[in-house]
Amino acid sequence: MDEDIEQPPDPVVDRLERVEAQLADFHRRSAHRESVIDRLHDENQEFRDGLRRVLLEPVVTDLLRLYDSMLREAIRLPAAEPVAAKLLESYADEVGLAIERCGFELFLAVAGEGFVSGRHAPTGTVPTGDPASDNTVAEPLSAGLLEIETGKVRRPARARFFRYDAINRAPDTSDSVGSE
Repeated sequence: MDEDIEQPPDPVVDRLERVEAQLADFHRRSAHRESVIDRLHDENQEFRDGLRRVLLEPVVTDLLRLYDSMLREAIRLPAAEPVAAKLLESYADEVGLAIERCGFELFLAVAGEGFVSGRHAPTGTVPTGDPASDNTVAEPLSAGLLEIETGKVRRPARARFFRYDAINRAPDTSDSVGSE
């Protein structure tokens, strides 16, 4: 018989339900705040990285020109001046280290290496009679620049590339032997 009569709400249970609802709301808001903080932190990092790149880019560009000039001059020096050439090469290496400290890595096109779009910038061609040499580096000219953090090529390495020319191909000596 007591079961048919409605019991008045228990004030303790009612209070606990309200506290539980408030805690759930508090946790929902805390999670939202944490996601906002994480997003703002990521945006701040991107901004700082971008700002660093913008500030260092002109310096790195000038250092890269200096590096290229020093290596070019070291190559142009006559063979009678090996000490001066070595000195210029060592200065170029120091400039390369300064570029690395700015967050970039230098890379060179290597003679015989195949053309890679985005990594190489062709500045001219050199005719060749060897079809296997077609589209490979004939003469490296200047260093490329790679952003260390992202791995993105900021400046491709410049070089001249071999271009197969059937007219100037190497003479085929296998046919002339024993054909008389």
